[in-house]
Amino acid sequence: MSIEKKIKDLAVAVKAAARTLAAASTREKDLALRAMAANLRKRRDFLQDKNRLDLDKALENGLSPAMIDRLTLSDQVIEGMAAGLEEVAAFPDPVGEIVRMWRRPNQLQIGKMRIPLGVVGMIYESRPNVTADAAGLCLKSGNGVILRGGSEAFHSNMAVLEVLHEALETTAIPASVVQVVPFTERQAINYLLACEDEIDLIIPRGGEGLIRFVVEHSRIPVIKHYKGVCHVYVDNGADPEMAKNIVLNAKTHRPGVCNAAETVLVHQEMAAGFLPELVDALKDGGVEIRGCARTCAQVPGLIPAAESDWETEYLDLIIAVKVVDDLDAAIAHIVEYGSDHTETIVTRDYQRAQDFLRRINSSVVMVNASTRFSDGGQMGLGAEIGISTTKLHAYGPMGLEGLTTTKYIVYGNGQIRE
Repeated sequence: MSIEKKIKDLAVAVKAAARTLAAASTREKDLALRAMAANLRKRRDFLQDKNRLDLDKALENGLSPAMIDRLTLSDQVIEGMAAGLEEVAAFPDPVGEIVRMWRRPNQLQIGKMRIPLGVVGMIYESRPNVTADAAGLCLKSGNGVILRGGSEAFHSNMAVLEVLHEALETTAIPASVVQVVPFTERQAINYLLACEDEIDLIIPRGGEGLIRFVVEHSRIPVIKHYKGVCHVYVDNGADPEMAKNIVLNAKTHRPGVCNAAETVLVHQEMAAGFLPELVDALKDGGVEIRGCARTCAQVPGLIPAAESDWETEYLDLIIAVKVVDDLDAAIAHIVEYGSDHTETIVTRDYQRAQDFLRRINSSVVMVNASTRFSDGGQMGLGAEIGISTTKLHAYGPMGLEGLTTTKYIVYGNGQIRE
């Protein structure tokens, strides 16, 4: 049987199982999630044995230490996977929630009810813990899920699937509602992206190249974000110590993630007093600074910023700094170079804060807080399946609610249309 036929059959099976899952009670789903968590802990040695096969190959292929770290199923990572499933079980079930009800003049009651999307296809790189995270989120939100991880984590992902299936077979939830594509060939992705009759949404999670490949080849709607060019704007009159701490945290806490700051914009009247202190603090944190001409004039010796720096997601200890005339100029810069991910303003002025919130339409806009809080867990959404900069249908961090849609429900009492 061809790879294409096997993937098609897999998608058909998940769609059938998803119909059963959509009717499952909250209790049944939560029991399944807790069983999955317990079995991950119980089968830790098995998971790590299979993970070692991927790690050995990664070392042979010369993968970077950072990639190997992402690939490793340590005791801590496995415990995090299990705890994440238990956390999802503890969250309210979005399925069946009545979002809104209203009554028409003819006494019809009309409302909107949350329902699952159906089947989610997820394509991701490294990080085998994502296999359990995505499975848990999709199960709780009533969706079947087909997962296609990177070839470098193949044995780990298949092992996680086996452990989750063992647990589901003891519950009322069909095990086939969660599947991993059992092929490493690149064309398997193309076949998956062609299953438009079975899969309702594709979520790619990884580098920009992967995401653009998925968007180009998919026949199915794609939730995506290409990159995170996040900005911190330091407004005139901002608390200098607060601004410095926010910039440092946004850049250095985890520089290789999409919600790390890549550009700092500083009001011209703050530049002389604030920039030297900020630059010293960034340098102490190991950050390379690329400054505009006005920034370099205030702090000599910096690397001059090129035009390309303003649109670059460094994912590293590098940051671009620009002096701007005012709030309008900061907003204009963000609109031109931003990626609709996350922006923050540091200010003491309430009206300028409100103006920033109203005029910037990135998926997350903040006042006096680090961009690192643009995260489902930090925002109280529970685990997240990804961050969307696609305005349809979800925007920003996607938790359980983002994995549902709504349908209209109507209550009548014999009304007929005249």
